[in-house]
Amino acid sequence: MIVFAILIGTLCAGIGSVWVAAILSFGLMARYTQHMLSMAAGALLATAFMHLLPEAFESQAGAHDLFMALLIGLVFFFLLDKAELWHHGHEHGAHAHSHAHSDDHDHDHASGPGHSSGSWAVLAGDSVHCFGDGVLIASAFMADVRLGLIASVAVLAHEVPHHMGDLVILRAGATDRQAALIKVSMAGSVTALGGLLGYWLVDQLQAYLPFFLVIASSSFIYVALADLIPQLQKRLGGLQTATQIAWLLAGIGLVTAVSTLAHAS
Repeated sequence: MIVFAILIGTLCAGIGSVWVAAILSFGLMARYTQHMLSMAAGALLATAFMHLLPEAFESQAGAHDLFMALLIGLVFFFLLDKAELWHHGHEHGAHAHSHAHSDDHDHDHASGPGHSSGSWAVLAGDSVHCFGDGVLIASAFMADVRLGLIASVAVLAHEVPHHMGDLVILRAGATDRQAALIKVSMAGSVTALGGLLGYWLVDQLQAYLPFFLVIASSSFIYVALADLIPQLQKRLGGLQTATQIAWLLAGIGLVTAVSTLAHAS
């Protein structure tokens, strides 16, 4: 019975949040892609710094080990990005490859919406994050079914703004709408895997949960700083710059508000 409840809770939270995000970002927000990139950057940074990292550091894990995991995560996602750029370089000839090797990092990213390497880091980080969410939901259900339901709703709610950001990033990486939705839904379904494994191995996995949170954080921080912010650093007029900053702050505010509500429930 508990396993069934965990499965339903994790699937609703993991995939349900992606579909709600898709309805919002492809419906209401579809025409504001550039603004949504600013919002996505804010949402990713806020998810990492206001939600995942504080939760990781509140655990019994040592700060030194958690910072080490954060550093390893950032380097790993940087190498993943480099590998993807190198792969693109080979596809487009040796000339592009030489640019990927140059120090002009902005040049690689300034190609704008066509740049897709961040999508891999987002999906990898998402999968780790969703797995961690699944373990959290399973732990809550095993403590009390009512607590499990609250945890599932809380996860669904705080994942919506974050998945809106993911979908925008994948769409900006020249992935079509349907493919973006399928990819993020697959990452979301990892929540169920985390839930089932969490049920069987809750004591063992509980110790590693802070590290799941930190590795997921590192991917969101990397994508926000390396992929999104360079796209927003183009020289713009005063009004456009103010609008960009407002959307960035809106992304931070949305995730912070949702996290606060989730913790208050």
